[in-house]
Amino acid sequence: MAKKKITRKQLLKEPDEFLTFSAKAINYFAAHLKQLKYLGIAVGVLLIICLGGYTYYRHMNNKGQEVYNTAYEALAKALKPDMKPGDLKKPGELFQKVIDGYGLSKAARLALPEKAYIQFLQGDYDGAITLYRQFLDKVAGNDQYESLARMALAACYEQKGAYQTAIVSLKPILTETGNPFRGSAMLSMARLYGLNKQAKEKQETLKEFIEIYKNSPFLPMAKAML
Repeated sequence: MAKKKITRKQLLKEPDEFLTFSAKAINYFAAHLKQLKYLGIAVGVLLIICLGGYTYYRHMNNKGQEVYNTAYEALAKALKPDMKPGDLKKPGELFQKVIDGYGLSKAARLALPEKAYIQFLQGDYDGAITLYRQFLDKVAGNDQYESLARMALAACYEQKGAYQTAIVSLKPILTETGNPFRGSAMLSMARLYGLNKQAKEKQETLKEFIEIYKNSPFLPMAKAML
């Protein structure tokens, strides 16, 4: 059956869809003007809060980085052959200022291991361990930072004579074959095995290192340890 043709006259009589939608939209806004006004105010306030938060974060980030840079320069000057315990006081205080005063900044995370290193140099191994563990939690998922934190923790535990705990700290690094710090961790592990009177494990670790890292500059040292 042929489809009935719609005449031009009929088309002109039918309401235009766009005009109909526009009319409905105008009626809706007119009926809900008060509610929409409040909605607009709420959106505006939200935008102001977001903008203010972003501005504050940028300010904290910049200030934190400034203090961190000052602390880092102070530490670099203090690290010298004739360094005295008092030389580390100023950089230690500055790094602590970054941690406490600019905790939201990116620099605060990096200040943790720097402050921990100062604690380590001062012989406060427990304080250093606490800070290194905080850093380890913050960099979870970043393999390189995690490895550095674990090696630093192992060094702290070694100084405390807690050799088994130091060994446990290093083990995750040795399981990652592509880890750039694996070779260094293996040598540290071998030394710790020796200190912990685990001669067999020490020999196995050194033999594995010699087999894997044949071009390492530490190869002669590994053979000497073996």
